[in-house]
Amino acid sequence: MNIPNILVVEDEINIADALRYNLEHEGYKAIIAGDGEEGLRLARESSPDLIVLDVMLPKLDGFEVCRILRRETNVPILMLTARGEEIDRVVGLEIGADDYVTKPFSTRELLVRIRNMIRRSSTPNVNSKVNQLGNAIVSGDLEIDRSSHLVRRKGELLEFRPREFELLALLVENKGKAYTRDQILENLWGIDYYGDIRTVDVHVRWIREKIENDPSHPVRIVTIRGIGYRFDG
Repeated sequence: MNIPNILVVEDEINIADALRYNLEHEGYKAIIAGDGEEGLRLARESSPDLIVLDVMLPKLDGFEVCRILRRETNVPILMLTARGEEIDRVVGLEIGADDYVTKPFSTRELLVRIRNMIRRSSTPNVNSKVNQLGNAIVSGDLEIDRSSHLVRRKGELLEFRPREFELLALLVENKGKAYTRDQILENLWGIDYYGDIRTVDVHVRWIREKIENDPSHPVRIVTIRGIGYRFDG
């Protein structure tokens, strides 16, 4: 049985030590980095199953570390932000963090989130039809190959993260059907998702930037005010 490897990037020694103790007590292997540069290096060297990443770090802040890692890997990232700093949470989600916890935090809550994130990242999503069928979905100049998880527009291959692909496939496969944000979260993140609902909006924005002629005036993935999103073609 593989022991999940958790990288904690935190410069406050007392918090880092407490996280190490609790993670190891839960059966995880914990690696600690005290600044952003060290965290980035250890993320590349140790290939962790999840990264707990503080926003305020010396040498390289958590936002920049997250941006760099998102260009290289899809490892789940849980960010630690200061209490009341909503802008930190929003920015973290927009640059690719999967979840966040505000300081001071409950260790029990943090461990629950870590457990759920690792389970979701390692278990195929039975609710998603994307992985169940092998045929390509075609809508206009857009082709979604579910067997290879590739997306092409006008024959050009587009770069999609796994969660972006799953969301696009869900909407395209159910063209004309409106999905609430909660329904999208349940389908793709799992019914036990314990994070910010705005992550759906962030993923939709990323997808629009790739498939819409004018992302600021979308005609393919449209917003249904007060409800959620619908794919129109």
